[in-house]
Amino acid sequence: MAFFNANYQKLSENYLFATIEQKVQAYKAAHPEKKVISLGIGDVTLPLPKACLDAMHIAVDEMGKAETFRGYGPYEGYEFLRKAIAEGDFRSRGVDIAADEIFVSDGAKSDTGNIGDIFAKENVVAITDPVYPVYLDTNVMAGREVKVIPCREENGFAPVPPEFHADIVYLCSPNNPTGSVLNKKQLEAWVDYAKKNNAVILYDAAYERFITEEGVPHSIFEIKGAKECAIEFRSFSKTAGFTGTRCGYVVIPKELMLTANGEKVSAASLWMRHQSTKYNGTSYIIQRGAAGIYTPEGRGEVEKLIAAYHKNASIIREGLLAAGFSCSGGVNAPYIWMKCPQGLSSWALFDNLLEKASVVGTPGAGFGKMGEGYFRLTSFGSTEDTVEAVERIKKAFA
Repeated sequence: MAFFNANYQKLSENYLFATIEQKVQAYKAAHPEKKVISLGIGDVTLPLPKACLDAMHIAVDEMGKAETFRGYGPYEGYEFLRKAIAEGDFRSRGVDIAADEIFVSDGAKSDTGNIGDIFAKENVVAITDPVYPVYLDTNVMAGREVKVIPCREENGFAPVPPEFHADIVYLCSPNNPTGSVLNKKQLEAWVDYAKKNNAVILYDAAYERFITEEGVPHSIFEIKGAKECAIEFRSFSKTAGFTGTRCGYVVIPKELMLTANGEKVSAASLWMRHQSTKYNGTSYIIQRGAAGIYTPEGRGEVEKLIAAYHKNASIIREGLLAAGFSCSGGVNAPYIWMKCPQGLSSWALFDNLLEKASVVGTPGAGFGKMGEGYFRLTSFGSTEDTVEAVERIKKAFA
């Protein structure tokens, strides 16, 4: 008899966004005449940059010729992309990250969920609340002890290093779902905590390109000592439209060592072993497309994409504030964190907006106990739909 992993019974019945999709589909079936506008799941609507498409077209043609055909690629990703990432995302900002410290993947969701495989079950994990569900759920699946760091409105939803010990800490900045960011001083406090506790920070920087304010770190490796205690995750999904094509990467510095039975082992070597066992590498065609982001044309096109989503975020944020709603985020992130009006719970607000306005958002309760009473809206729709959605929300509570 094969026994199932009983830790799965500790999870909620459905993944948050699967539950939302079920509700939305049921509403659409009942109201086919209604136009539903989604500001919920963080999927993008603008097409891929032309520089990426051109690069992928060339790669497709290469795959059709014997002399340029590619089979299995390097597990860690092709060197042409890793070098472009090292230069474009780090060295250009004065951060010393080498190409051989970068591991290309199919996105940050997979990486933040799979990274736990290189850590022992006995590690104590700290997560923030509200939190991106993948951090919590994958550690529950693994059977680890999880401790919670509350993030409150009075502190700008920024996590503060706790009094308790943790071996692994998940941080996300710019934050999903609250849209808050960690400044240099706050990140320095976290690096200090990690060093005192011999902990590893798992730093999700998937939205770093949305940072607009000066003085906000784009990478945890801007902080002295972070290379000895942190792993960073990046994604091309929201910045360059790769939600459907799937590409991202992990940065694991050579300085980061993990310990077991008195023996120190390179974290990067463990991850390489993981990837070579469980992953066959990201498609050559997709990696060529991702490399297009780092060309002069690609950079310009990505900036236009980010600017469009920033515009939408401003429309949501300023529109809600002007109408008397309370909200934050939307400045350094594509997410607006709205306080539920009229004492509604977050799921009640979800149902209310779906029924009265045909607008979809994400209930804050889906991100943890501290998310109750809040509601996440995203800026990834079209500008036309974003304007209409805000007007519908205002009308529903007029």
